[in-house]
Amino acid sequence: MRMAKVLYKQEEAGSLIQHDDGGFEFNYLEDWLNNPDKPAISLTLPKSQQTYQSPYLFPFFYNMLPEGTNRQVVCTEMRLDTDDYFGILLTTAAYDTIGAITLKRVSES
Repeated sequence: MRMAKVLYKQEEAGSLIQHDDGGFEFNYLEDWLNNPDKPAISLTLPKSQQTYQSPYLFPFFYNMLPEGTNRQVVCTEMRLDTDDYFGILLTTAAYDTIGAITLKRVSES
């Protein structure tokens, strides 16, 4: 299992988990849900108590991945498999993204 904190403007909004079977889940933090001033991170992931589950990386997060030559360079330099979308996302979305969302890897303990 791999996990990342999902941050909105540097404030933790939820978590994204990849399970050992390759499936994904996304959850909002309780504090984020209870604050009406905090927005949903995406129209496709509205604020909800439910756990969002998917057998593949959610389209919102997939669209944050680099494409083409940029993806190839990231994979080569970071020694990542080109099909390891979560690994690429954790590498590229940690600091500089186009939108307000960044991801921070949670270390396995």
